[in-house]
Amino acid sequence: QVQLVESGGGLVQAGGSLRLSCAASGRTFSGYGMGWFRQAPGKEREFVAGITRSGESTYYEDSVQGRFTISRDNARNTVYLQMNSLKPEDTAVYYCAATRQLVTTTTNEYDYWGQGTQVTVSS
Repeated sequence: QVQLVESGGGLVQAGGSLRLSCAASGRTFSGYGMGWFRQAPGKEREFVAGITRSGESTYYEDSVQGRFTISRDNARNTVYLQMNSLKPEDTAVYYCAATRQLVTTTTNEYDYWGQGTQVTVSS
């Protein structure tokens, strides 16, 4: 079992920044690829960013490329999502997730999920 707890969400103006954190406990954190997803009201949950077990490789959804940065600290069992130049369309509940596989953009290939943290970007 892996328990994931997100933090760092909040209300920010367009153009602002937020840093989300996801703290993991349980089984060996470094053995999991990690992803961030988001879900806006009335929409499906979508992939935002992913990072491999070692942190060597990262992946981004096109709309966040160049604005968001995913990173991880395996010594602290934590994955981060730095979000810059935020837009109102980034408003959503953000979830972190862990997969035993290599990083994937597919929701149902993740084994563990956090409870989510709300990000609201005002115009």
